[in-house]
Amino acid sequence: MAFVRLRALSEAEAYARCYGEGDESVRFVKIEPRRPRLFYGVSGEDLRQAFESRLQSREPVHDAIAEVLVESVPDSIPGAAASNGHKPAAAA
Repeated sequence: MAFVRLRALSEAEAYARCYGEGDESVRFVKIEPRRPRLFYGVSGEDLRQAFESRLQSREPVHDAIAEVLVESVPDSIPGAAASNGHKPAAAA
């Protein structure tokens, strides 16, 4: 025998059918729609570009300790570029 739906159920009827009649602590509450977000006239892309331009216009910070460290590192370490810090793989 095929199932025939006579009418659509309301939310309350569907809940009652699934969970029983419930008790006083179960009730349906309508939630207010969210308020629209405020638009300040500046997009995220505008902020990113302004930040980028401020970064580029900054003067570099003089860091004496960093300069000493950079000067103490040799320009080329023998075999570092060729091996890249790894041992060569064995020939297959």
